[in-house]
Amino acid sequence: MPPFVFDEPLKQQKPFRNQAHPDYRHPLYVGSWKRSIPGRDDDFARDDMDEPHLKRKHALLLKHADQIKDLYGTDFNTFHMATLINVVQLGLAYYFGHHPQVHWLYFSLVAYIIGGTATGMVGVIIHEACHNLVTGSHTLDRMIGLYTNIALPVPISQSFRRYHIEHHTWQGVEGRDPDLPLKWEKNLIRGNSFKKILWILIYPVMYVARGLVMQQERGHTPGKWELINVAFSVLMDALVVKLCGWKGLGYLFLSLWFGYSLHPGAAHFIQEHYTFDDGQETYSYYGILNIPFMNIGYHNEHHDFQKIPWSNLPLLRQLAAESYDTLAYHTSWLKVHWRFITQPCMGPQSRVVRDYETFKQGRSLIRKIRAYNETSESEKNK
Repeated sequence: MPPFVFDEPLKQQKPFRNQAHPDYRHPLYVGSWKRSIPGRDDDFARDDMDEPHLKRKHALLLKHADQIKDLYGTDFNTFHMATLINVVQLGLAYYFGHHPQVHWLYFSLVAYIIGGTATGMVGVIIHEACHNLVTGSHTLDRMIGLYTNIALPVPISQSFRRYHIEHHTWQGVEGRDPDLPLKWEKNLIRGNSFKKILWILIYPVMYVARGLVMQQERGHTPGKWELINVAFSVLMDALVVKLCGWKGLGYLFLSLWFGYSLHPGAAHFIQEHYTFDDGQETYSYYGILNIPFMNIGYHNEHHDFQKIPWSNLPLLRQLAAESYDTLAYHTSWLKVHWRFITQPCMGPQSRVVRDYETFKQGRSLIRKIRAYNETSESEKNK
C-alpha cells in the first residue's frame, strides 16, 4: 500500500482487516470515525475503540521483537545537547544584558531564530528525560530535566513529565488526557483563521492552563519535584537577572514565547494529534527539521515504543515500514501550520476522543489478542 503524504490531496485508504484478531483495528486498520469539522460539528470526533498504539506495538513485536528490543535504551548525547543549549542561551542572555544599545529588531530576530529553535530543542530534551531515556535512572533523568530547564525562565520540566505521561496513558480519553483542548478553545475559535493565529500565539499559556484545569478538576496538588522545579527556576531566574540583567531574562522569555508559538518547530504540537484525515489520530513528520529537533516528528513511532530514544526512532521506522509508511504523515512543518490556520475545516476541535469505558474495553481486547498470539498454531486451528 503506497504511503500517504500531506503535501498532496488525500484519499482515505481502505480499512485493513485481520480476521484472526478479535480487535478489528489490529494492526493497521484506519478508524471508521470521521474528523470533526468546525461549522458542521460541535465537538471532537468520537471513536468507538481504544487508541491504536498499544495494539500496533504488540503487532510489531510479534514480527520484529528482537530487532525492536535492540533499539530500546538511552542516549546520553541528549545531556550534551542540553549543555550546549544552556551555554548558547545563557551566553546570548549575557550578551544582550550587557549591550543595551542593541536594536530591538536584531534582538527579536536572534530570539526567534536561535532562541526559538533552542527552546524547541529544550522541550525535546525534557521530553526524553521524562521517559527516562537519557540515563535510564528515574532520579537522574529528573535532575537532567531540571538542568535543561535552566534555559527556560519558567518551571516546565517536572509538570510536563506528569502531564505527558498522563497523555500517553489516557490518549484521547475525555477528562483524563491533558493534551486535549478545553471547551472554550473549541467553542470560541472554531475554523476562524485569525482566531487560530491568536490561539497558536498563546499556545505556551494554554499548554500550562490545560494541566492546571485538569489538576483542579481531579483534586491533584503539585508533587515534590514540581515544587522543587518552581524553587529551582526562581533561583535560576534571580541569577540570570543578577548576571545578565532584566534584558537577559527578557531574551529567555521571548525565546520561550517564539519557540512554543508561531515557530516552525512548534508545529509539532499541531502535527501530532490534530486530525488532518478521517480515522487517524496520530501523525508523524518526516522532514529535515527532525535533525535539529532530535526526531520529535517521529510521533507514531514514539507512542508505539516509548522505550526507544530519539536517535533510534528512524531505525524503527525503517524496520517496520510496512506499518508506518501506510499511515498518513507530514513532510513540512510550515505546511502543517499553513493548512491548520488557513483551512476552515481545521481548528482546536480537530481531535478525536473516547470515553473511559471504551478505553477499558479496548484494553480488554488487547489482553485477548495477546492470549491468542501466545497460543500454539495447533490450538488456533482447533
